[in-house]
Amino acid sequence: MARRNSLIFLTAFGLLLTGCGKSGLEITKEDILEVARDDANVTKSECENVSIKEQKGSYIVSFTTNGGSYEYKIGKDGIITERNFKHSSKEESVQEEPAKEEISTTTKKKESSSTSFDDSQQQAINAVLTNSGLEQDDVSDITCSLDSNTNQYTVTFVLNDVKNTSIVDANTFVVLSTIVE
Repeated sequence: MARRNSLIFLTAFGLLLTGCGKSGLEITKEDILEVARDDANVTKSECENVSIKEQKGSYIVSFTTNGGSYEYKIGKDGIITERNFKHSSKEESVQEEPAKEEISTTTKKKESSSTSFDDSQQQAINAVLTNSGLEQDDVSDITCSLDSNTNQYTVTFVLNDVKNTSIVDANTFVVLSTIVE
């Protein structure tokens, strides 16, 4: 009788362990789409041309709205690793200053009045902040540098102790990519 109870106990324990081994969170494509929509601050009805593709441990999510097109790279854990946004209306700006090797300026929060950016740098910073739904007073340690080889600005800032780096096209001031480190 004791042997039979031991066998039943071991079988039940084995089944319990087998069930627990598969209890990891399973994130669906709909969950991933909801993460992207939430980040973009848009509703399901505002999204058109929705595409979700699985790619090497992550999902590529893209959709369009009246405001522009969004593309996200989201890990299977639900963490956004890359985001891109393009405005629907093309706002072309002509850069009038000659390309320089590297232009870099830094400002700290609450010290923005003592350090200034040129107009093009400020326009790149504004594009990044607008894309992120932030104001300049919300962030600290802002830097903006122009890479004359690629004709792109690199804008970095710190928000809640997290470094954010964005690439902005110097001609159109469209945010090409953002990485949250």
